[in-house]
Amino acid sequence: MLKRFGLLLCTMLVATAIAQADQRPSYRGPVSASEQQFVKNIQADLMKRFPTVKDAEKAGYFRYTNEDNTGAISYANLQWASADIQHPSQLWYDKNGNLLGADFSVPYKSGDPRPNLFGVNPGRWYEFDDHIHWVTTANDKSAFDNYVYPGPFKAAGGDPAHPTAQTLVKMNKVKSASEVTHVFDMPGIWDLIVWVRPNPNGAFAYKNPNVKP
Repeated sequence: MLKRFGLLLCTMLVATAIAQADQRPSYRGPVSASEQQFVKNIQADLMKRFPTVKDAEKAGYFRYTNEDNTGAISYANLQWASADIQHPSQLWYDKNGNLLGADFSVPYKSGDPRPNLFGVNPGRWYEFDDHIHWVTTANDKSAFDNYVYPGPFKAAGGDPAHPTAQTLVKMNKVKSASEVTHVFDMPGIWDLIVWVRPNPNGAFAYKNPNVKP
């Protein structure tokens, strides 16, 4: 599924013993009847409205990751607080531009309980920490999966909530502000990761055996 940076970040933090326990799902059990209905609803809706990358881009989504080890390439619309079944904060596609899945998110603050939304077990939600992403394009080539934490960004004189390319230049992350096509803050969020393409392992599984990277 998702080297959508959030999960990669979570994995790295766990590996370095920095992550809090709730940054990983606390429930991986069978899909309930209400969850099955949720998945059925988003499959019918999202496959109709966003079947290809071009459809997502027309709706304001843009790419910010490379293909991950599950075959997913992620696109974001920066609407992190939109807990709306029809408006996921991220969509992910395979290398051929076909829809694979979606992320739904709600803001996170320390001590907040896991969301209880969509009929989905709260234990399926991930907690992602605040971080800043950017995408660059130079010599007709784009680079994805770039990120930095708010602390260093702020120390360089930037505003993590409203990041700019100029701060990235100051941090020596990019050579020129003109290379930066997207720079954005992904705030602390609760994130629900769901396969839209049918998955024999279940819609909330990490990988889909029908998708080959």
